[in-house]
This record gives sequence, C-alpha cells and structure tokens, in this order.
Amino acid sequence: MSELPPDHNADDQPDHLDPFDEIIAEETDRDPDLAVIEAGSRTLRTQGGPPDADIPTRPADPEVDKALREVETELATRWGETKLEPSVSRIAALMDVLGEPQRSYPSIHITGTNGKTSTARMIEALLGAFELRTGRYTSPHVQSITERISLDGAPIAPERFIETYQDIKPYVEMVDASQEYRLSFFEVLTGMAYAAFADAPADVAVVEVGMGGSWDATNVIDGDVAVVTPIDLDHTDRLGETHAEIATEKAGIIKQGATVIMAQQPVDAAQVLLKKAVEVDATVAREGLEFGVVERQVAVGGQLVTLRGLGGEYPEVYLPLHGAHQAHNAAVALAAVEAFFGVGAQRADALDLDTVRKAFAAVASPGRLEVVRRSPTVVLDAAHNPAGARAAAEAIGEAFQFSRLIGVVGASGDKNVRGLLEAFEPVFAEVVVTQNSSHRALDADELAGIAVEVFGEERVQVEPRLPDALEAAITLAEEEGEFAGGGVLVTGSVITVGEARLLLGRG
Repeated sequence: MSELPPDHNADDQPDHLDPFDEIIAEETDRDPDLAVIEAGSRTLRTQGGPPDADIPTRPADPEVDKALREVETELATRWGETKLEPSVSRIAALMDVLGEPQRSYPSIHITGTNGKTSTARMIEALLGAFELRTGRYTSPHVQSITERISLDGAPIAPERFIETYQDIKPYVEMVDASQEYRLSFFEVLTGMAYAAFADAPADVAVVEVGMGGSWDATNVIDGDVAVVTPIDLDHTDRLGETHAEIATEKAGIIKQGATVIMAQQPVDAAQVLLKKAVEVDATVAREGLEFGVVERQVAVGGQLVTLRGLGGEYPEVYLPLHGAHQAHNAAVALAAVEAFFGVGAQRADALDLDTVRKAFAAVASPGRLEVVRRSPTVVLDAAHNPAGARAAAEAIGEAFQFSRLIGVVGASGDKNVRGLLEAFEPVFAEVVVTQNSSHRALDADELAGIAVEVFGEERVQVEPRLPDALEAAITLAEEEGEFAGGGVLVTGSVITVGEARLLLGRG
C-alpha cells in the first residue's frame, strides 16, 4: 500500500483528530475498527466520514430558500429529463435571443456513458490549478439543483442561481411562445449555465452532455476539445441498441478542427468516432496509444498513479478516488487539459508536475464510492447501469476489503436492472432492495422479484422505504460483530444515493 503525499490528509479521516484518533489513522493497512483494538481501546460509533464534498445544503436564509423553491417549482412544470424531442432548435433559439453567450468562452465538451461527471470535475480542478476561471455544467445533481452549475470550482450560490433564472426567464417565455414545444427543464438549465458562465466571465467552460450528443441541449457549443468517456449500453431506447449506434449519437459533439480525447472504447464505437473525426478534420488522441495509465497503487483514501499524457509522464500523482476506472478518468482528464493548452500540438513540453499533483489531490466526486459513515462503513455509489456496477464492484473490493458487504439498491425502471444486480452479485453477501422518491423509481417488489432470480430468496430483503432499507442493511452488516469489517454499499441510482446522503446527515 502506498503512502499519501506528506501534506495530504486522507479523505476518510475526521476533520479534527485527537491524539488517540491519530494513532488509529496511522493504521492504514487494516479496517479502522481493528486498528482501535490494536490501540487498546475502542471508538464511539459515529456517522462521521470524510469531510463533505462540495454538495450545497438548502439556503440558511428563509427568503432565499423560498425563492429557490419557487424557481424549482417553475422548472418542474417543464418536460423532465427523460422526455425528449431530439433537436437543438429550441435551445438554439434561446441562445439567439440571449446573444449567443456560449460563444464568449472556449469549452471542453464531454460525452460518454460512464465517468462523465468525475472526468469533468478533474478537468475543472486542473484548469483551476492553472489559474483559469472555470464554469462547469454537469447532471444530474446528487442533492441540490445548484450543483449542476459551478463557477471557480464551487456550486453557484443560490442567490446567483435565482438571479440567473430571473434574468433569462423573459427570453425563455419568448422562445416558448414561438416553438411547437416549450423549452424543457434541461434546456432551461443549460441556458442558465451558459448565461452564468458568460456573466462571470469564465475563461473556459467544462460541459457534460445530458444524453447522447448530436441533439443534446448542450450541443450548441463548439468544444475546442471533445472528450468521449467509455461508451456502453445505456438509454438504448433513445440512443440505439449497439455500441456503434450509441457512438454515432455521441460523436455529434466532435466539431470541425477540434481535438478528440478518446477513452478506451469497444471496437465498433471507436470506428464510428474515428470516422467522424476524419470527416471534420479533428485531431484524435486515444487512451492506450497517445496517453494512458502507466501504473497505479492503492493508497489511503484513494490511489497513487503515474499517468502518461500527451507531453510526457506525470509520476506519483495522488488521486483521492477509488478504483481503476477513476485512474482512467484521470488520464482522460489530463489529456483533455493538455490538449486545451496545446500540448502535443503547439507545444511539446508537459504541464507543470507540481500543479498537476496539487489539482488531482483536491478532486472530489460526491456519490462515487463516497464514504459517508463509519462503524459500519457506508459507501455511496451512483452506478446505474451494468458497466458502472462492474467498475464499482471491482473498486470496492480493491479499496475496502470488507469481510461482509450488504447492498442497498434502488433503481430506475428504465434501466437494465438485472444486469446491474448481476454485476454486484459476486460482492454482495445480501441485498436490501428499496425505492427512491422519484416517479421513475422501479417498484421495490418488482425489483425484489428480479433480485431473487439473481441472488436467491435467502439473500434478498425488501424494504420499500429507503430509511428502513438503510437501517436494515446496517443491522445486517453488524451481524458478524462490532469489529468484523462489515460494510454497506448504497447504489442503483443518483437519486437513491442523494436521498441516502441526506438521511445519513451529509447535506
């Protein structure tokens, strides 16, 4: 196991350590509760996990909170993110009446199936470390709608979110009146993000697509760098049933003369992406050829990686995120930022190593193998498709080494739930199936029927209410005894993870 850089605090330690806690924290190669025994005492049961990531809570000012709720209510009257009319005509019309704010800054545009948000956060951290003012737009949110729009690495303030909405509202209504369909929830938020970035003003925007690429609302920008994270089967009813069909939609973000940073892809998807790049005279950098992960070691609270970028190697970079998939996301993010700065094209030298290390060491990705409680350890991961579940299952086995892992799964009805459960079956001793508050949530009893077919009846428990499911899973994890190393993984949906995060006092 690798050591952390000397000036870095593990992200799974409390904010303030007393001398006894420091002794415990030094026991980095074993379960924290076993370290307590070694020290000759025992810790109090606690909900404390790592310091909170940048997930905003409700505004403290009642008037601001009321105004934000009014905006949320108005936005909720529009088409949700799962109801789509595949075109950019409405968002293009909105950009036109707003004066094309998305043209006032360069951008890095990110598509793919999994890893988009984590990669966007890494890109944002790198750009910020090089003293650029960033705007980041990601979706969906974990707990607060304001998470989706970030300026300078932090979620937009509620007051500014409200102000931005009120500023563009008359123009939204003007477009609504001129179009066959009103602007959707996601289209309005996209317009808000682009307007907020122009107003800031941002030096560069980091933009994650909502779904697909060609007709996604974000695709009214012309990204200087187009990033394609791993493509897998998801949203097949809208994007296509093969990797190639899905890649065709996602290739829509590749614009004339751009640089394409391409993560490792299925062969048929890679062929589609490369063909599109040739058609628009884009430059392509491929993971495993022009850049990639050279080496990785498990470290306290994350991993130590050596990355090969477009300008050379970056050794011993600490990444406070778990799993091989996050190391690959880091390689993609690094290459994207290098390409943005012209490394490998206008310049041959690598980025400053110390700045790169500092940036990656500060990255957080809420809801992605995030520890929110100890004794027993409760981890949240927003995996919602089989590929994401496979990555999470592999990573949690590597990073946590639980003797007994209990799953809490609440999924959406439009997902490949069987594939997700099959990916987790080898690592879950038992699974508690539940449902979140979304209208898209799969009924707990229906989910249980699928889970029984995958796990067997004796390994499945049904708790329709998420609070009851969490309590049941924690009880099951404790059955081996207080210091046995049991854990809980809450997964299946970003919404499930966000609601669990609130219930466990993390927002």
